Amino acid sequence: MTHWFDIGINLPDKRLVFPDAIDHALNNDVTGILLIGTDIQQSQEALSIAQQFPNNLVTSAGIHPHYAKDAAPDFIQQLKNLATNQKVVAIGECGLDFNRNFSPAQTQLRVFEQQLELACELQLPVYLHERDAFAEQIALLKAYSPKLSGAVVHCFTGSLAQMEAYLELGFYIGVTGWVCDPKRGESLREAVLKLPSQRMLLETDSPYLFPKTLKAKSRNNQPAHIPHIAEFIANLRNQELQDLKQNCWQNTMDLFAVGASFEH
Repeated sequence: MTHWFDIGINLPDKRLVFPDAIDHALNNDVTGILLIGTDIQQSQEALSIAQQFPNNLVTSAGIHPHYAKDAAPDFIQQLKNLATNQKVVAIGECGLDFNRNFSPAQTQLRVFEQQLELACELQLPVYLHERDAFAEQIALLKAYSPKLSGAVVHCFTGSLAQMEAYLELGFYIGVTGWVCDPKRGESLREAVLKLPSQRMLLETDSPYLFPKTLKAKSRNNQPAHIPHIAEFIANLRNQELQDLKQNCWQNTMDLFAVGASFEH
């Protein structure tokens, strides 16, 4: 039996009420959720939360490019220690963000490359972030992709050409409620129409990116909104919703190797 899986929420986050957000998701057939690690502390906190839901939650562990400048000298060893726990199924959120440059570009590149090396060593997939740094990021990924066990481009909002470049490396594409945005989501909708079913993953990036096609009292996104995002995508692609559900579930199981824990 398949269910919905949200491959990206930002918990702990005060805008996501715990455990209500998880319970609400489970009640909407979102039975699998990945908690995103963006620095050492949040990765540790996410792991602690995930351990309270042994059959539903997993985590990543990594350093987001915004926080690259704050990475401790031994951050790789700290990530390696976290990754000894079977709940940690990916390295990241890591990558490059030259839009805001909260960390210097060269520091971002160094911290990102070290995490790619760690992912290769541990044979864990990479959970990728990229904004206004595609050329630099794809160059690094091409160098490391032969040794990587896989990757997902988290919260993809790029062009069709960029998506195809990631697909050529065998990566998965994470699609959020951004696709529902009438204005900002236009290029993403164009790409999603060409996205192979076997390479699509679903995510909310909650509490961010509330789907514009939903009406609610709170604008804080929740993992329970995955079925709505999926229905929008299925209608866009003229695809049976159950087929999309099956494909995305299996893709998640394949990338993160969590099938035994979530087949319930």
